[in-house]
Parts: sequence; structure tokens; C-alpha cells
Amino acid sequence: MGVTRAEFMRGRARRPRPPWALAEREFIGRCTRCGECSSSCPAGILVRGAGGYPEVDFTHGGRWIEAAPAWNLRAVICATRCLASRAVVCRGCGDACEADAISFRPGPAGIGFPAVDWFACTGCGACVPVCPVQAVTAAERRREAA
Repeated sequence: MGVTRAEFMRGRARRPRPPWALAEREFIGRCTRCGECSSSCPAGILVRGAGGYPEVDFTHGGRWIEAAPAWNLRAVICATRCLASRAVVCRGCGDACEADAISFRPGPAGIGFPAVDWFACTGCGACVPVCPVQAVTAAERRREAA
């Protein structure tokens, strides 16, 4: 199961698993930690994480190339880290977003605060590496109960 936005913002979330990963317990039980998925990832976003298990990491500029139905990541912007909270104009995340999922709400002194439309966000990760203060991350959206 994914993490809530609040959990992610408090730093309690690990990096997300690959889009094809099974439920966490089953994934940990089946993954051999061989590193093959990380070394063969064409997007360069799979890295060896804690315990040698693969995790998604957009910080080096890679982005998810294909749309995947199982992909459950969405962009998250930490308002307190964002340059807009310091009255600095920056629209790097919005400029990098091909899906136009990041818009800017008017704030004090005309500074736009970024907001992510989680329904429009594809989770490609293009907005993550462009943030100069690491305010943008990718989090797994919690699946709704059936």
C-alpha cells in the first residue's frame, strides 16, 4: 500500500518501488536483489535501495518513459521547502511538466505557489530533478479501498 501525502512530507516514506512491483511483503519475499532491473532500466530511474531492493529515484534526471497502468506515483511539492514560500519566483517544476499537471496559485506579492493536479499527473518524474531546493518528490498515491 502507498503512503499518504502527510507521511511522505514528514519524511517517513521510502522511495517508491518499480511500477510492476507486487505488494510490499510479497515483493520482498520474491525479489532476489540481483540488480538486473536497475542495470537494465532504460530510463535510469531504478536504483538499488535499502537492503538491495530496487527503488525509483528521479533525482538524477531520469523520467518514466512509458505509461504504465500500474504506475501509481504522483508529484508532491513540499510547500515549506518551495522557493515560493521564500518569495522567490520559480516555475521550473511547471515548465518541466509535459502533462500540465502543475499550476500556480496566486500568493502574496504575486508569487505563484505550485499545486499538483494528481489526476493529470502521470508520475513521469520530470519535475523532480529541476527543483533547485529538492521540494519536489514523487510519492505513491494510496490506492482507494474497493
